[in-house]
Amino acid sequence: MDFSQGNLFGYIEDLQELTIIERPVRRSLKTPEEIERLTVDEELNDIERAVYLLSSGQDIQGTSVVANLPVLMRQNPAETLRRVLPKIREVLHVAGVEMQLTAAVSFLTVLQDESVSIHTYSHSFLHIILQNLEHRDAGVSNAWLETLLAVIEALPKETIRHEILNPLVSKAQISQSLQSRLVSCKIMGKLAYKFEAHIVKREILPLVKSLCQDVEYEVRTCMCRQLEHIAQGIGTELTKTVVLPELVELARDEGSSVRLAAFETIVNLLDMFDADDRSQTVLPLVKSFCEKSFKADESILVSLSFHLGKLCNGLYGIFTPEQHLRFLEFYKKLSTLGLQQENGHNDNQLQLQTLEQEKKYISVRKNCAYNFPAMIVFVDPKNFHLELYSIFFCLCHDPEVPVRYTMAISFYEVAKLLNSGVYTIHKELVTLLQDESLEVLDALVGHLPEILELMTTNGGENSGSESKLLSIPDLIPALTTAEQRAATSLKWRTHEKLLQKYACLPHIISSDQIYYRFLHRMLTIILTNNVLPVQKAAARTLCVYLRYNRKQEQRHEVIQKLIEQLGQGKSYWNRLRFLDTCEFIMELFSKSFFCKYFFLPVLELTHDPVANVRMKLCYLLPKVKSTLKIPSDKHLLQQLELCIRKLLCQEKDKDVLTIVKRTVLELDRMDISLDAFQKRFYENDLLDQEKERQEHLLLEMEQLEKEKQQSEGRSTNVNDKIFEKKRRDNKTSSVLAKSMTLSVSGSSSGTSAGKEDKKSKLVRSQSFSTQALHPKYSNIDKCPNKSSATGYTSSVSGMGKSCMLSFTDDTFRTRSTGNSGNATFPSSSSLTTSRNSFNSADQKNNGNKESQSRKMSIKNRKSNP
Repeated sequence: MDFSQGNLFGYIEDLQELTIIERPVRRSLKTPEEIERLTVDEELNDIERAVYLLSSGQDIQGTSVVANLPVLMRQNPAETLRRVLPKIREVLHVAGVEMQLTAAVSFLTVLQDESVSIHTYSHSFLHIILQNLEHRDAGVSNAWLETLLAVIEALPKETIRHEILNPLVSKAQISQSLQSRLVSCKIMGKLAYKFEAHIVKREILPLVKSLCQDVEYEVRTCMCRQLEHIAQGIGTELTKTVVLPELVELARDEGSSVRLAAFETIVNLLDMFDADDRSQTVLPLVKSFCEKSFKADESILVSLSFHLGKLCNGLYGIFTPEQHLRFLEFYKKLSTLGLQQENGHNDNQLQLQTLEQEKKYISVRKNCAYNFPAMIVFVDPKNFHLELYSIFFCLCHDPEVPVRYTMAISFYEVAKLLNSGVYTIHKELVTLLQDESLEVLDALVGHLPEILELMTTNGGENSGSESKLLSIPDLIPALTTAEQRAATSLKWRTHEKLLQKYACLPHIISSDQIYYRFLHRMLTIILTNNVLPVQKAAARTLCVYLRYNRKQEQRHEVIQKLIEQLGQGKSYWNRLRFLDTCEFIMELFSKSFFCKYFFLPVLELTHDPVANVRMKLCYLLPKVKSTLKIPSDKHLLQQLELCIRKLLCQEKDKDVLTIVKRTVLELDRMDISLDAFQKRFYENDLLDQEKERQEHLLLEMEQLEKEKQQSEGRSTNVNDKIFEKKRRDNKTSSVLAKSMTLSVSGSSSGTSAGKEDKKSKLVRSQSFSTQALHPKYSNIDKCPNKSSATGYTSSVSGMGKSCMLSFTDDTFRTRSTGNSGNATFPSSSSLTTSRNSFNSADQKNNGNKESQSRKMSIKNRKSNP
């Protein structure tokens, strides 16, 4: 920075300009005189202060008194009604908009609080409400009208008749102001519920007919929308004779807003019309609306698309097949409105759509997405693939986010309706999971567990526990992509929600897929993410994955990582997350599981150098103690008491020490459950017993799967060995044939002895081959128990039996060892004994033959000197 003399003078001038700018700000502060006028005597009570501020205070002070009116009514209703309320009535005549709005809300709050009786309320407050109904500001008038409509619900009939209905006759006349007639329309819609049908017919319906013929379209529109409430108050007969003709006439009104109001009222009243009215009156009107919506009256297009589902199902019983198809085609046309050519024009003839048109078309397609479940009911779910799948595809791939968002919200409803045909929308589920908009993903994730459950249970031919992934082949990549995109965004709530919903995956996909694609990802999120709710959601989901993991080796690996990377991590933040994870472990697993793997690692954190970790541990200690069972966990209880004593003696942090003392008192009051069931812990013990049973069941299932895999491996090895043996036998037979041709020149006795020796070996090998290849023995792993295996071995006779046992000894030994003595086949010792006996027999036979051949050679020498 240059601090030369010229620059320095420039800085001084800038500072002077800043001081000039600040002067008006200082002048705008309250002067001592103004502060004096705002000051109130502190000795005044609440009622006196309120009266003083309403009389001589400023507007903001008066508004605060009006806002505080419900509190004054609760504290001292008599004095408030006598002194404060008259002042409020005087002030409201000249009050501004803010005080008027505040008064309307306060009067309604007083009614809801029931601070006074309804008779007192109508005597004191009702006249003030009626006086301000026709305020010149529309917002103020609507606020007082909402208060009046709520008051009408609580007022007795006589009060309504004298105070509201009788003045209403004059207020609804054409000579009154527009605002007065609009207010009258809304009041009559509310009064129809309060009186009997004959009173409504005699005193209210004439006014209704008059307002339906009003010269102002705003009045006709407002009255038309109130016809729905009036019809529900007077019943079906009067609705058919009085209300329906008025609606038909209003549906042909010159004002588009009036026609729109008439159409929406007709749709909402469909249930009150009989079949004749629907077919002769309503259906022609609806067909007329549909025809004009694309040509002369596009203003009704958005409303028509919104109510089309309700309309089609309401008129379903009177549709002919041709009309049914016509309305279906109309829905299809609306679903792609703005995405293709309209009215047969070519691209060159189409003009550029205005922004307003584009917004309208997006709203129409969004409404079609909203009505899609209703249209499935309309066409019958069996015909979904033929009639609606193409539209479903288009809506799920719509270029506009609001349309896809609406489809994501209604996806679960669609899946429920399709039931067994849900497999047809698998691709769209994957598409929405991979959508570029996180809003769409957030909408879909809300019912993701239910959707996936429907997909796997009703997945067509591929459904079933053994082929879960086949039903949705691209599900896992889509789920991982969705999580990664949520993780990289700033919308952590969506990420948290996603992780919470992913806890359903153990019921959807296999344990190995979860272990390799999701479980380690959850651990990474816990270690690296900076948002606490996201970390906790990942920790709980990880515990769920661990709970349903079916391989003990994988479970031990995850537990070891949790202890080493979280419980013994360098960052105190990780150690805090370890304690959060332990809470989820205690919630999801049995007490014995927690005590076996996590009890001691948790207690080690009593020596943590960070006070926050020790503090969180102290809060957790009561839950930790509740996992113990006496007397089996007596040694763990001693460890817990030792750690607490060390904390009491060695803790230096005041806050931690305070919590330790409080925790000690809580631990002393706790009762420890026993190994046997107790009445007071009966429900908890039952729940824990069920958790423990499921954990043992997982271990047993894992053991059965290992045995099955080993048996399949053994059968494969047996077949390989049989093939190798046959190949060796073939080689041996060819070698024997060659040796026999070479030894022809020898003596006849020697040749016969050699032939017998080789023949015996060939017979032995052939008998082994035939025994080994017998179909009864090729499925060795199918032997269910020891008795069947014994039966099998006893059925093998002679040399074939000993050969078979010696051959399969090495294969069976691993299984008998892995089952800790619970083998289903003969033990290795018996097999070894049979093998040794067989070898000794072979050696004895070989020795006898060698001695015989030696004697024959000596005789030959003697005969041939």
